[in-house]
Amino acid sequence: MAQHEDVDTRTTEDEDAPFVLRCRRGSVDAFEVLVGRHQKKMLNIAYRLTGDYDEACDVVQDAFLSAYRAIGNFKGQARFSTWLYSIVVNQARSRLKQRKDRCRHEEAILDDPLEAKEGTSAGGIRLQGNAPDERLEKKELDSRVQQCILSLEGEQREVIVLRDIQGFSYTEIGRMLKVPEGTIKSRLFRARKALKDCLKDLLGELL
Repeated sequence: MAQHEDVDTRTTEDEDAPFVLRCRRGSVDAFEVLVGRHQKKMLNIAYRLTGDYDEACDVVQDAFLSAYRAIGNFKGQARFSTWLYSIVVNQARSRLKQRKDRCRHEEAILDDPLEAKEGTSAGGIRLQGNAPDERLEKKELDSRVQQCILSLEGEQREVIVLRDIQGFSYTEIGRMLKVPEGTIKSRLFRARKALKDCLKDLLGELL
């Protein structure tokens, strides 16, 4: 398929490029290599954005399917991973919108909304007790950090996950979210402040 030989592999120095080319020629094995390389990071991003492991798995599966179907449109102006992770973010956005719409529908048909089970936050993160111990275990601390991440507005949550947790550059994030770097920095500033305030409320003097 000669029409798929126009991937620019020189400007990006992308180690995925040879496998992308093979995928565009129809190699399923090459795509499996790409899946193996990126699925863990994709799952981490999806989980941080959705706060639900099962939904995160669905997001990643849908993202890989979308990427496989659209790989012929990938031109190589950015790294393949940047393009792939942008699909994950978009799939997570769609899933969160579906969840929000579903919750609105359920609230409309119920006289009284269901209360969360004791010890469980609105974001689905289970907390251990009412106050932090002197030494919070890593798992518990991570749960509380995740709870605060989920409390952020969607745009703020995306930039803090991509920048502070996943370590992407501003340029990469700009390409993923299709917004200027200045906008990213502004969102990140607000996100960090909101996250810090949330963690102070949860962890008190430990922060």
